[in-house]
Amino acid sequence: MRHLNKYRPAHAPVFLDKAKELHAYLATLSPGQLAKAMHISPALAAKTHALIAEWSDDASSQSPAIDSFVGDIYSGLQVNTLNDADRQYADQRLRIFSGLYGILRPLDGICPYRLEMGYKLPDTPFNNLYKFWGQTIADSLPGRGQIINVSSVEYSQTVTPFIDAARFITPKFLTMDPKTAEPTFVVVHAKIARGAFAHWLIKKRADDETDLTTFDELNYRYRPDLSSSVEPVFVCETFGGKGLSMRLEK
Repeated sequence: MRHLNKYRPAHAPVFLDKAKELHAYLATLSPGQLAKAMHISPALAAKTHALIAEWSDDASSQSPAIDSFVGDIYSGLQVNTLNDADRQYADQRLRIFSGLYGILRPLDGICPYRLEMGYKLPDTPFNNLYKFWGQTIADSLPGRGQIINVSSVEYSQTVTPFIDAARFITPKFLTMDPKTAEPTFVVVHAKIARGAFAHWLIKKRADDETDLTTFDELNYRYRPDLSSSVEPVFVCETFGGKGLSMRLEK
């Protein structure tokens, strides 16, 4: 996570009390316990231990969630290109799953942290964060209408067991393999594409009537022959998002 101060948060996370409960437990863990639970090096565990000690729910130490995360999907989201109206629309429609906060609106104020949903912490009820959060996250989502799922499997599992599968539309992004001339799954490309799809939805002011098949960012094109009603497939001949990730050459 990064901590930016260009914008100030608009409101507190919905489940801040549960985040505080979870954080209070994290604060009892040693760097060695963190290293084992998070599968990280001793050096990174020491930094994480310090980060936990610095965590606060005080507004002066927080940034909007949409500005606070790093990674390929957020590279694709291109937050720095969103204007004030885009950010307000995103706050109404976009939701971010979080190991610590459960679910976040883009303009929720958060403090830097490290806690992935899949981590197995030492003690109950925190040793399984899916059980810790239970149906709480799913119940915070609208009770009807489509849900465009661009999250990873790790995070989407927080809600998919509790919501009718027919409500989810999960786009899939493939890249043509120049050797086989067949569409193939490339992890980094797909992560960036999922962020770009969310960016496109925000810019389009998407609603239930939006034709998702018209998405054409980063050289992707809809492939009806590979798609279903709940899994539209997009394929790019040449990936157009190389400059968006530090892991890919421009």
